[in-house]
Amino acid sequence: MICAIPDDQLSLLRDFVGFRIGMNFPKERFCDLERGISSAAEEFGFKDTGSCIQWLITSPLTKKQIEILASNFTVGETYFFRDKRSFEVLEEKILPDLIRLRSNKEKYIRIWSAGCSTGEEAYSIAILLNKMIPDLADWNITILATDINPRFLQKASDGIYSEWSFRETQGWIRKYFKKIKSGFEISPVIKKMVTFSYHNLAEDTYPSLLNNTNAMDIIFCRNVLMYFFPELTKKVIQNLYQSLVEGGQLIVSPVERSHVLFSMFETIDFQGVSIYKKGGFESHMKEDLIQIELTSRPKPELIKGIHPHPIDIVYEPPMVISPYDIRGKEPEQTEEQPYEEALILYEKGRYAQVVEKIGSLASLDNDTKAKTLLARAYANQGILAEALKWCEKAIAADNLSPGCHYLRATILQELGQVEEAMKSLKRALYLDQDFVLAHFGLGNLNKLQGKFRESEKSFENALMLVKRFRQDEILPGSEGVTAGRLSEIITSIKGRREMA
Repeated sequence: MICAIPDDQLSLLRDFVGFRIGMNFPKERFCDLERGISSAAEEFGFKDTGSCIQWLITSPLTKKQIEILASNFTVGETYFFRDKRSFEVLEEKILPDLIRLRSNKEKYIRIWSAGCSTGEEAYSIAILLNKMIPDLADWNITILATDINPRFLQKASDGIYSEWSFRETQGWIRKYFKKIKSGFEISPVIKKMVTFSYHNLAEDTYPSLLNNTNAMDIIFCRNVLMYFFPELTKKVIQNLYQSLVEGGQLIVSPVERSHVLFSMFETIDFQGVSIYKKGGFESHMKEDLIQIELTSRPKPELIKGIHPHPIDIVYEPPMVISPYDIRGKEPEQTEEQPYEEALILYEKGRYAQVVEKIGSLASLDNDTKAKTLLARAYANQGILAEALKWCEKAIAADNLSPGCHYLRATILQELGQVEEAMKSLKRALYLDQDFVLAHFGLGNLNKLQGKFRESEKSFENALMLVKRFRQDEILPGSEGVTAGRLSEIITSIKGRREMA
């Protein structure tokens, strides 16, 4: 098929789309790119695509405009229990082992459907857990489902599907749906098991306690990676790796399997289905090899012309400075050095090594920083009891730290102790009424409990306070989330609430 838009314009558009939403449109897919921009141009109110392209690449875009782009360039082709064999492995091997492991301990399971589209995958996981765990009410189940397309998320939140979504499924699944005029509505029991949220794998911070992408037991990321640039694919895989607990497993589509890209994982083959498992210390050696190949996300000011193409960016390793001065003397070891070393390990996702490095330092009575970092390291490994213990030790060392009370609330929420979590957030706000993340957290917890008026008030407070920061300024305690990004997240949550 011959494209009507000139190749030079499509090349500029390709670079722009790659930069803003991470999607790769090589020349052989230029016709798909043309279809997407033609649809977007109409929605943006342009009579011709050329004017729309010029406007896009030369104008600052709002979050809403980026969402419109994502809606027109992403594909929502999915159905319940898609790739049957992967779900059979999940049911017959992965979940039984995980359920046995947790049955006599803290009863919790954390699963992330990354690139969830219209929700069929996430609900399939919830249905399977409902089917397999008789005492499900006693478990703390987290199923996070994220996507870049807000229209898909709205459909997923509605939970209403047509007959087409049930192709290749067995009859027993129907008991989890109610027939209505517009199709089939998912059971409220299943619906409340899944949390849908906007997340951009190309741009957003993860793993993060803030967006609940940490300490995952299982991550589904199927038919997503194939659309990214190779350099971005490596970065996303690295972040997904860090988002898993030790022993956690990543499930991708059969066409995305690669021994090279997933070399940091242990590959497990279940009769033709490859699962990637996060291993122990040995896997970090492979991780280092991948890490040096990763390129930073390009910045707009580095663009030749308008927007950068990731493949043009060349990675240059930083200069290594010797720890010895010119006289060859070794500097004295200070208490600050182990903390800084542990912080570097934490940022690389090596949480078990953080515990080893900083454990003795955190035992000192007055070292709140070390205790807090240790609590975060345990939380990101899913070891929540230890995380809570060290967080409370940090609070005992500094009861006036709003950040410590906020961290405690986050851990308590993961443990399912919502009321206690709300008390900690209110304590954080008592200490600092301008603490943006605490207002945001309170909004989420009120929303979770169906207290929509209180939730709305907390979100409005957070939006008002976040305006005091620059859009690109990282919020205190957020582990990399900028003021602009949090504002977008809150606006998206409020928008879905209004549409519901």
